Amino acid sequence: MRIRIFDTTLRDGEQSPGVALSPENKLNIAKKLDELGVDAIETGFPVISEGEQQAVKMITQENLLAELCGLARTNKRDIDAVVDCGLKYVHTFIATSDIHLQHKLHLSQEQALEKAVESVEYAKSRGLQVEFSAEDATRTDRDFLKKYLLQLLKLVLTE
Repeated sequence: MRIRIFDTTLRDGEQSPGVALSPENKLNIAKKLDELGVDAIETGFPVISEGEQQAVKMITQENLLAELCGLARTNKRDIDAVVDCGLKYVHTFIATSDIHLQHKLHLSQEQALEKAVESVEYAKSRGLQVEFSAEDATRTDRDFLKKYLLQLLKLVLTE
């Protein structure tokens, strides 16, 4: 069994209070992560700003050995931003807990699943390798989470 390292420093690490990385800082961190042998690097969330897109494009052009991934919500605009940055790998997500579905997204479980399925299908149609997450999974109804994960896993694994 081989353990893969998927690093989110460039995206999740920047969410820490007081942390703001320039595109050059992000590029340098990506190079160091690549030197360490990290398997995959989440380069950023391209849709959020021009600066984020600039950083992701700089990293993408560096020809690193690590797989480079971009974060996207379950919508075409976010996925297109990942493609526009030259990435071949997307990490897409949607909240699955009832509290998030009701109060943040105003969606039913079935609507969230449909949105997730549509985004995975769209990402695949754009030629992307897809990874998906269930945001707030620990508070998600287990039966729904199982249904969500199994349906998306089948979708990701089919060509």
